[in-house]
Amino acid sequence: MVTITKISAMEILDSRGNPTVETSIELSNGIISTASVPSGASVGKYEAKELRDNDPKRYGGQGVLTAVANVNEKIAPKIKGMDPVKQGEIDTAMLELDGTKDKSALGANAILSVSLAAAKAAAQAVKLPLYRYFNELISGTLPTTIEKMPTPTFNIINGGKHGAGNLDFQEFHIVPASIKSYHEGLRMGEEIYQQLKNVLIQRNAIHSVGDEGGFAPNLYTNLDALEAIMEAIRTTSYRFGFEVFLGLDVAASNFKKEELYYIKDRPTPLSTDEFTQFLVDLHQNYHLLILEDPLSEDDWAGWRTITEKLGKEVLIVGDDILVTNPDRLQKAINEQACSAILVKPNQIGTISETLNVIRLAKQNDIKTIVSHRSGETVDTIIADLAVGVGSDYVKFGAPARGERIAKYNRLLHIEKELGLSEK
Repeated sequence: MVTITKISAMEILDSRGNPTVETSIELSNGIISTASVPSGASVGKYEAKELRDNDPKRYGGQGVLTAVANVNEKIAPKIKGMDPVKQGEIDTAMLELDGTKDKSALGANAILSVSLAAAKAAAQAVKLPLYRYFNELISGTLPTTIEKMPTPTFNIINGGKHGAGNLDFQEFHIVPASIKSYHEGLRMGEEIYQQLKNVLIQRNAIHSVGDEGGFAPNLYTNLDALEAIMEAIRTTSYRFGFEVFLGLDVAASNFKKEELYYIKDRPTPLSTDEFTQFLVDLHQNYHLLILEDPLSEDDWAGWRTITEKLGKEVLIVGDDILVTNPDRLQKAINEQACSAILVKPNQIGTISETLNVIRLAKQNDIKTIVSHRSGETVDTIIADLAVGVGSDYVKFGAPARGERIAKYNRLLHIEKELGLSEK
């Protein structure tokens, strides 16, 4: 039997220049795999806790040497000698070692780095492409066939915590029609992205990019951003509402204060009902396909209302409210509070738990969107995960910046391997 013989972690930098954890696993047959974990800027308060050193003398307190030490000194002795294909046993061993509900003892970043590296090592050990290995993992309890590529959704204007701070909404997306092949959708996203740059230049607007590769222009209102994207689409041959659609990550928790929503599009703050109506009107004008985090992470009544009003026409996507957590997803299912979930492995902490959440979503007709974080590395494992679990969409940022492009390009390679690039 092939076993894990060595586990070692180190501190590296992510796409924002902040430290993160990278872990390598070596097997008894000589296979070595390496994985690194991302980090979010807009973090839901119910996410699993990443461990930071809080030492002001290093990286402004953002160092991860404690998490690295937890891998090398605590996790490594626990899983050394285990079979790498026993993903569930490896993840369970780490969860038991941590002993907390939110992974705050060892750190979700420490635990996930090992979980990801183990999955990569196992795939190599059984001589399967990583996406095929993930497919086998999820198919063990939920038969899942790989019939198509996930549809990309491109964040081409970065606002909120990902941009310059002047736009309330965090992400402004274009989404190719799902009938398009993946490579056609990628081309569409890139061409509209480049046209948007031209539109911003013509408007004498700033066209530098934000954390996720989308432009971070000095526009004043959220509607200004939507209009700039519409203008960019009109300069192409793509038909809005047929071939390309709009999506928003509102990230409403970031601008809700004392039960009111504050946005620059309105002179006075809005109640939940008023803000919900604002979003309903926005959909009527811009035919949104995706609406992520339209209300704050604790506004369950508001989520139920907006899903009732828009859920048949728009994907109401839970991110901060669900945080890839099975208990919170089950509550949303029970209350009919959303129709899709954003899946981020570092919100929950292990591959096994991530797969469990995806299974729960699929069993209840909740669409899945496998997502990156704003602080990324060039690791492409989530591209393989998205294909392997049959995710409906992927969210990797704009078609720009190396850490985003690496994932989009990985999907191009998978599409070709699957023989889907000619369809």
